Amino acid sequence: MRDLFVYNSLSREKEKFQPINPGFIGMYVCGPTVYSDVHIGNVRTFMSFDMMYRYLLHLGYSVRYIRNITDVGHLTDDGEDRMSKGAKKDKLEPMEVAHKYTVGFHDMMRIFNTHSPDIEPRATGHIIEQIEMVQEILDNGFAYESNGSVYFDVAAFMKEHKYGELSGRVVEDLLVETRELKNQSEKRHPSDFAIWMKASDDHLMKWNSPWSVGFPGWHLECSAMSTKYLGKNFDIHGGGNDLKFPHHENEIAQNVGACKCSPANYWIHTNMLLMNGKKMSKSDNNTITPTELLTGNSPHITKGYDAMVIKFFMLQAHYSSTMDLTNDGLLAAEKGYKKLMDAIKIMDGLTSNSSAGDLDDDINKVLVAMDDNMSDDFNSPKVIANLFELVAKINGLKGGQLDIENVSTTCLEEMKSKVHSYVFDILGLEDGRGADGVGNHLDGLMSLILEIRADSRIKKDWDTSDKIRDTLKELEITVKDGKDDTTWSIN
Repeated sequence: MRDLFVYNSLSREKEKFQPINPGFIGMYVCGPTVYSDVHIGNVRTFMSFDMMYRYLLHLGYSVRYIRNITDVGHLTDDGEDRMSKGAKKDKLEPMEVAHKYTVGFHDMMRIFNTHSPDIEPRATGHIIEQIEMVQEILDNGFAYESNGSVYFDVAAFMKEHKYGELSGRVVEDLLVETRELKNQSEKRHPSDFAIWMKASDDHLMKWNSPWSVGFPGWHLECSAMSTKYLGKNFDIHGGGNDLKFPHHENEIAQNVGACKCSPANYWIHTNMLLMNGKKMSKSDNNTITPTELLTGNSPHITKGYDAMVIKFFMLQAHYSSTMDLTNDGLLAAEKGYKKLMDAIKIMDGLTSNSSAGDLDDDINKVLVAMDDNMSDDFNSPKVIANLFELVAKINGLKGGQLDIENVSTTCLEEMKSKVHSYVFDILGLEDGRGADGVGNHLDGLMSLILEIRADSRIKKDWDTSDKIRDTLKELEITVKDGKDDTTWSIN
C-alpha cells in the first residue's frame, strides 16, 4: 500500500501514517451542532474530511468513519445550552430544532456530493455512556462533584499527565481565557471544566444522573462516542481548527482521565474560511450562507454558483490553509471547473492505436505526481494543478498541436482512468453543468428551497413565500401545497 504522510496537530509535524491495525482505519470527525443552519466554514471542513475519507478508501483501506451530531451540551457564552436557546427562540421542542437542522445539514451535504459517514451518533442517544465516563473519571481521581455538577480537575490531572499539549496552551494562560460560567464559584480552579452540569428548573434538556438532574458537558459527548464506536485508541480525530481548544484539548484529557490512554494517534484540523480578506462576522455584515452562495441572494456575490463550482473553489486551497472567499475567486473557479469538465469529455473521446508514444513519459510523470501529491497530506491544490497539466495536453491533442499517435493506447487508458478516479471519486466533483448534470443537485436544492419557503409560511412571511413560488414559476417549476406536504414539478 502507498505510503501516506499527514500533518499531525499533536506533534506539529508531518508524519508517515501508520494505522493501528494494518488495512483498517478508525476516523472520528466532530460534526455540527444542530441548533441553526450549517455555516459555510463548516461545509468546507466536512468537504475536506470527505476528500480524506475518499482517498483512504482509494488506497484500499477499510475505513470506519464516525461523524457525530451535537444536539445537547454545547454552551453559549452565557452558559446556556445552544439547543435549549434555539428551542426557546423558535418556540419549538429541542428535538424539533435538532431534527429540522439535521435534515437541513444532510440536504446540504448531498448538494455538495459528500459521502455519509458510516455511523452518525447523536449526543442525546449516548447519555448513558457519558454518565459512565464521568464516573470513571471520578473513580480515577480526576474530577470532583460540586453542588450537583461534576468538574474535571485539571490540577490533579497535571500531576500525572500533560494538559495543553494539542493547543500549546499552558494553565497559567487559561486562568485569563477560561469562559466564565454562572456557577464559576463551584470550581476549584478557573481552568477546570464541567463534564456534568446540574440543570436549572427551567432547563429544557435534562436527565437523571448519580449527581443531579442535569446534562453532559459539550466535550464529553465526543469522548464517549468515539470510544464506543472506535475503541479507547483509534487512528484519526478531525475537526475545525477552532476546536483545538477547548474542545479537543478537553477530549484528550477526558479520555486519558477515564482510561489512561490518549484517544487518537493523529489529530487533523482544517483551517478557517475568510470572506473578502476578513473573518466572517454577522456583526460586520461579512458573512454568507451556503444557500446564499447557491442562489446568489447576497450582496457579496454577483450571481449564484453551482455546488460543484463552490466545491472546486474550496479544493484549490490546502485544507490546513486559510481561504479567502471572494466573488472574483468564485468566477475564476467557475471558468476552471468548466475547462476541466470540457477536457474530460474531450479525453473520453480520444482513441489511439499506438503501442508506444513520445508523450507517454510526460503524461506518466504527471499521473505519478498526482498520487505523490495526494499522499503528501492530501494536497488537493497540487493535484488540481496536475490535472490542468493534463488538460493542456488533452486540448493540444484535440487541436492538433499534439499527435494522438504519440500517446500509446495503454497510456491513454491509464490517463482516462486516473483522471476520472481523482476528479469524481477522490475530489468528489460531478459534472453538474446544464442538462447532463442538473439532476445531480436539483433534488437537494429544491428540498432546501421548499424548506425555506415552509419556514417563511410558518412565520407568516408571505412576501418571501410568494417570491419563492413566483420565481420558481418563472423558471417553469410548479409548486403545489398539499394537505400533508408540498410537491414540485418541472413544466
